[in-house]
Amino acid sequence: MSLVFAGIVPHPVVLLPTIGKDAILKLDATRTALEKLEQELYLAKPHRIIIITPHEGVFEDAFVVNAHTELESRFEKFGDMTTQYTWKGAPELGAKIQHKTNKQNLPTRLVSNDYLGHGASIPLVYLTTHLKDVSILPIGYSKLDTKSHVAFGELIKEVIMESDKRIAVIASGDMAHTLTKESPAGFHEDGAWFDTEIRNFLKKEDRQGVQTMDPEKVSHADECLYRSLLIMCGVLSQMHCAFEEYAYEAPFGVGYLTGQFHVS
Repeated sequence: MSLVFAGIVPHPVVLLPTIGKDAILKLDATRTALEKLEQELYLAKPHRIIIITPHEGVFEDAFVVNAHTELESRFEKFGDMTTQYTWKGAPELGAKIQHKTNKQNLPTRLVSNDYLGHGASIPLVYLTTHLKDVSILPIGYSKLDTKSHVAFGELIKEVIMESDKRIAVIASGDMAHTLTKESPAGFHEDGAWFDTEIRNFLKKEDRQGVQTMDPEKVSHADECLYRSLLIMCGVLSQMHCAFEEYAYEAPFGVGYLTGQFHVS
Protein backbone atom coordinates (compact mmCIF):
# COMPACT_ATOMS: atom_id res chain seq x y z
CA MET A 1 0.00 0.00 0.00
CA SER A 2 2.08 2.94 1.21
CA LEU A 3 3.89 4.81 3.95
CA VAL A 4 1.17 5.70 6.45
CA PHE A 5 3.17 7.15 9.35
CA ALA A 6 6.60 8.60 10.13
CA GLY A 7 7.94 9.83 13.44
CA ILE A 8 10.94 10.57 15.64
CA VAL A 9 11.27 9.19 19.18
CA PRO A 10 13.86 9.15 21.97
CA HIS A 11 14.66 6.01 23.95
CA PRO A 12 15.82 6.79 27.53
CA VAL A 13 15.46 3.65 29.64
CA VAL A 14 14.11 5.74 32.54
CA LEU A 15 10.84 5.91 30.57
CA LEU A 16 10.15 2.43 31.94
CA PRO A 17 8.58 2.91 35.40
CA THR A 18 10.36 -0.17 36.76
CA ILE A 19 13.70 1.44 35.90
CA GLY A 20 13.05 5.17 36.02
CA LYS A 21 11.03 5.21 39.23
CA ASP A 22 10.93 8.84 40.46
CA ALA A 23 13.17 10.04 37.62
CA ILE A 24 10.39 9.35 35.14
CA LEU A 25 8.54 12.37 36.55
CA LYS A 26 11.16 14.59 34.91
CA LEU A 27 10.09 13.27 31.49
CA ASP A 28 6.42 14.27 31.64
CA ALA A 29 6.60 16.16 28.33
CA THR A 30 8.17 13.20 26.54
CA ARG A 31 5.69 10.71 28.01
CA THR A 32 2.75 12.91 27.01
CA ALA A 33 4.23 13.28 23.52
CA LEU A 34 4.68 9.52 23.14
CA GLU A 35 1.08 8.97 24.21
CA LYS A 36 -0.06 11.43 21.53
CA LEU A 37 2.18 9.74 18.96
CA GLU A 38 0.71 6.38 19.96
CA GLN A 39 -2.79 7.66 19.24
CA GLU A 40 -1.74 8.96 15.82
CA LEU A 41 0.02 5.70 15.01
CA TYR A 42 -3.05 3.71 16.02
CA LEU A 43 -5.23 5.81 13.70
CA ALA A 44 -2.79 5.11 10.85
CA LYS A 45 -3.49 1.36 11.28
CA PRO A 46 -0.07 0.06 10.20
CA HIS A 47 0.51 -3.61 9.41
CA ARG A 48 4.28 -3.21 9.81
CA ILE A 49 6.53 -0.84 11.75
CA ILE A 50 10.09 -0.26 10.59
CA ILE A 51 12.07 1.17 13.50
CA ILE A 52 15.54 2.60 12.84
CA THR A 53 17.73 2.33 15.91
CA PRO A 54 21.36 2.93 16.89
CA HIS A 55 21.35 -0.12 19.17
CA GLU A 56 20.70 -2.88 16.64
CA GLY A 57 24.39 -3.64 16.11
CA VAL A 58 26.33 -0.88 14.39
CA PHE A 59 28.78 -2.14 11.78
CA GLU A 60 31.48 0.02 10.26
CA ASP A 61 30.54 -0.93 6.71
CA ALA A 62 26.96 -2.21 6.59
CA PHE A 63 23.38 -1.52 7.63
CA VAL A 64 21.60 -4.13 9.74
CA VAL A 65 18.16 -5.59 9.04
CA ASN A 66 16.85 -7.90 11.78
CA ALA A 67 14.49 -10.40 10.16
CA HIS A 68 13.79 -12.60 13.17
CA THR A 69 10.23 -13.96 13.42
CA GLU A 70 9.72 -13.00 17.08
CA LEU A 71 11.45 -10.27 19.04
CA GLU A 72 11.94 -10.08 22.79
CA SER A 73 13.07 -7.25 25.04
CA ARG A 74 14.69 -7.75 28.43
CA PHE A 75 16.22 -5.18 30.75
CA GLU A 76 18.52 -7.09 33.12
CA LYS A 77 21.48 -4.84 32.34
CA PHE A 78 19.45 -1.87 33.61
CA GLY A 79 18.60 -3.61 36.88
CA ASP A 80 15.11 -4.86 35.93
CA MET A 81 15.26 -8.65 36.11
CA THR A 82 11.60 -9.42 35.37
CA THR A 83 10.10 -7.11 32.73
CA GLN A 84 9.82 -8.63 29.25
CA TYR A 85 8.01 -7.69 26.06
CA THR A 86 7.55 -9.62 22.82
CA TRP A 87 6.63 -8.53 19.30
CA LYS A 88 6.09 -10.30 16.01
CA GLY A 89 8.89 -9.80 13.51
CA ALA A 90 8.58 -8.95 9.82
CA PRO A 91 11.05 -11.30 8.07
CA GLU A 92 9.41 -11.02 4.65
CA LEU A 93 9.83 -7.24 4.65
CA GLY A 94 13.43 -7.60 5.78
CA ALA A 95 14.14 -10.05 2.96
CA LYS A 96 12.73 -7.62 0.38
CA ILE A 97 14.97 -4.83 1.66
CA GLN A 98 18.01 -7.13 1.63
CA HIS A 99 17.22 -8.28 -1.94
CA LYS A 100 16.97 -4.72 -3.18
CA THR A 101 20.16 -3.61 -1.41
CA ASN A 102 22.03 -6.49 -3.05
CA LYS A 103 20.85 -5.33 -6.47
CA GLN A 104 21.93 -1.75 -5.74
CA ASN A 105 25.22 -2.66 -4.00
CA LEU A 106 24.32 -1.07 -0.68
CA PRO A 107 26.11 -3.07 2.05
CA THR A 108 23.46 -4.60 4.31
CA ARG A 109 23.57 -7.50 6.74
CA LEU A 110 20.40 -9.53 7.20
CA VAL A 111 20.48 -10.98 10.72
CA SER A 112 18.14 -13.09 12.82
CA ASN A 113 18.34 -11.95 16.42
CA ASP A 114 15.51 -12.49 18.88
CA TYR A 115 16.78 -9.79 21.27
CA LEU A 116 15.47 -6.28 20.66
CA GLY A 117 17.60 -3.57 22.25
CA HIS A 118 16.30 -0.60 24.22
CA GLY A 119 16.70 1.77 21.27
CA ALA A 120 13.68 0.09 19.70
CA SER A 121 11.89 -1.50 22.63
CA ILE A 122 11.53 1.58 24.88
CA PRO A 123 9.52 3.59 22.29
CA LEU A 124 7.64 0.48 21.13
CA VAL A 125 6.40 -0.16 24.67
CA TYR A 126 4.60 3.17 24.42
CA LEU A 127 3.65 3.12 20.74
CA THR A 128 2.21 -0.38 20.32
CA THR A 129 -0.14 -0.40 23.31
CA HIS A 130 -3.18 -0.89 21.05
CA LEU A 131 -1.41 -2.50 18.09
CA LYS A 132 -1.11 -6.05 19.35
CA ASP A 133 -0.94 -7.64 15.87
CA VAL A 134 1.55 -5.26 14.28
CA SER A 135 4.86 -6.70 13.05
CA ILE A 136 8.20 -5.03 13.76
CA LEU A 137 11.27 -4.75 11.55
CA PRO A 138 14.28 -3.33 13.44
CA ILE A 139 16.96 -1.67 11.30
CA GLY A 140 20.36 -0.55 12.52
CA TYR A 141 22.34 2.22 10.90
CA SER A 142 26.02 1.95 9.98
CA LYS A 143 29.17 4.06 10.07
CA LEU A 144 28.98 4.71 6.35
CA ASP A 145 28.74 8.26 5.04
CA THR A 146 25.74 10.57 4.87
CA LYS A 147 25.03 9.81 1.22
CA SER A 148 24.84 6.06 1.91
CA HIS A 149 22.35 6.56 4.76
CA VAL A 150 20.07 8.69 2.61
CA ALA A 151 20.34 6.19 -0.27
CA PHE A 152 19.43 3.36 2.12
CA GLY A 153 16.36 5.32 3.19
CA GLU A 154 15.38 5.87 -0.44
CA LEU A 155 15.66 2.13 -1.02
CA ILE A 156 13.43 1.43 1.99
CA LYS A 157 10.92 3.85 0.51
CA GLU A 158 10.91 1.86 -2.75
CA VAL A 159 10.19 -1.34 -0.84
CA ILE A 160 7.39 0.37 1.11
CA MET A 161 5.75 1.69 -2.05
CA GLU A 162 5.91 -1.75 -3.67
CA SER A 163 4.36 -3.45 -0.64
CA ASP A 164 0.68 -4.34 -0.25
CA LYS A 165 0.93 -3.49 3.49
CA ARG A 166 0.43 -0.27 5.44
CA ILE A 167 3.87 0.59 6.81
CA ALA A 168 5.06 3.05 9.48
CA VAL A 169 8.66 4.22 9.87
CA ILE A 170 10.06 5.47 13.17
CA ALA A 171 13.51 6.98 13.70
CA SER A 172 14.71 6.29 17.22
CA GLY A 173 17.57 8.17 18.85
CA ASP A 174 18.53 10.61 21.56
CA MET A 175 19.94 14.01 20.68
CA ALA A 176 23.08 15.65 22.09
CA HIS A 177 24.67 14.01 25.13
CA THR A 178 26.84 17.10 25.74
CA LEU A 179 24.38 19.81 26.77
CA THR A 180 25.64 20.45 30.32
CA LYS A 181 28.57 19.64 32.58
CA GLU A 182 26.40 16.90 34.08
CA SER A 183 25.70 15.30 30.67
CA PRO A 184 26.86 11.69 30.14
CA ALA A 185 29.60 12.90 27.76
CA GLY A 186 30.35 16.14 29.57
CA PHE A 187 29.79 19.59 28.09
CA HIS A 188 30.50 20.77 24.56
CA GLU A 189 29.00 23.87 22.98
CA ASP A 190 28.19 21.92 19.82
CA GLY A 191 25.65 19.89 21.76
CA ALA A 192 23.19 22.78 21.95
CA TRP A 193 24.12 23.70 18.36
CA PHE A 194 23.16 20.23 17.14
CA ASP A 195 19.80 20.11 18.91
CA THR A 196 18.89 23.63 17.79
CA GLU A 197 19.91 23.02 14.17
CA ILE A 198 17.99 19.74 13.90
CA ARG A 199 14.83 21.26 15.37
CA ASN A 200 15.06 24.29 13.08
CA PHE A 201 15.67 22.21 9.94
CA LEU A 202 12.73 19.95 10.75
CA LYS A 203 10.46 22.91 11.46
CA LYS A 204 11.35 24.43 8.07
CA GLU A 205 11.01 21.03 6.32
CA ASP A 206 14.62 21.47 5.26
CA ARG A 207 15.83 17.88 5.07
CA GLN A 208 18.67 18.93 2.79
CA GLY A 209 19.94 21.09 5.65
CA VAL A 210 19.96 18.03 7.90
CA GLN A 211 22.07 16.16 5.36
CA THR A 212 24.71 18.90 5.06
CA MET A 213 25.46 19.53 8.74
CA ASP A 214 29.13 19.83 9.71
CA PRO A 215 30.21 16.24 10.58
CA GLU A 216 32.85 17.36 13.07
CA LYS A 217 30.37 19.46 15.02
CA VAL A 218 27.84 16.61 14.89
CA SER A 219 30.46 14.31 16.42
CA HIS A 220 31.01 16.80 19.27
CA ALA A 221 27.32 16.51 20.15
CA ASP A 222 27.83 12.78 20.89
CA GLU A 223 24.28 12.02 19.77
CA CYS A 224 22.63 8.82 18.50
CA LEU A 225 19.76 10.23 16.40
CA TYR A 226 21.52 11.77 13.40
CA ARG A 227 22.03 8.68 11.27
CA SER A 228 18.54 7.38 12.04
CA LEU A 229 17.27 10.75 10.83
CA LEU A 230 19.40 10.58 7.67
CA ILE A 231 17.73 7.29 6.76
CA MET A 232 14.35 8.91 7.46
CA CYS A 233 15.32 11.76 5.10
CA GLY A 234 15.76 9.14 2.40
CA VAL A 235 12.43 7.51 3.20
CA LEU A 236 10.72 10.89 2.90
CA SER A 237 12.60 12.01 -0.23
CA GLN A 238 10.47 13.80 -2.84
CA MET A 239 7.61 14.01 -0.31
CA HIS A 240 6.12 17.13 1.25
CA CYS A 241 5.40 16.27 4.87
CA ALA A 242 5.45 18.87 7.61
CA PHE A 243 7.09 17.94 10.90
CA GLU A 244 5.17 18.57 14.10
CA GLU A 245 7.28 18.68 17.25
CA TYR A 246 5.40 17.19 20.17
CA ALA A 247 8.10 17.61 22.81
CA TYR A 248 11.72 18.52 23.38
CA GLU A 249 13.33 18.39 26.80
CA ALA A 250 16.71 17.66 28.34
CA PRO A 251 16.36 17.17 32.11
CA PHE A 252 19.42 14.89 32.32
CA GLY A 253 21.70 16.79 29.95
CA VAL A 254 20.58 14.71 26.94
CA GLY A 255 18.17 16.04 24.34
CA TYR A 256 14.94 14.08 23.83
CA LEU A 257 12.88 14.93 20.74
CA THR A 258 9.46 13.48 19.90
CA GLY A 259 7.45 14.37 16.83
CA GLN A 260 5.61 13.31 13.70
CA PHE A 261 6.04 13.86 9.98
CA HIS A 262 2.54 14.32 8.58
CA VAL A 263 2.55 12.14 5.47
CA SER A 264 -0.37 12.22 3.06
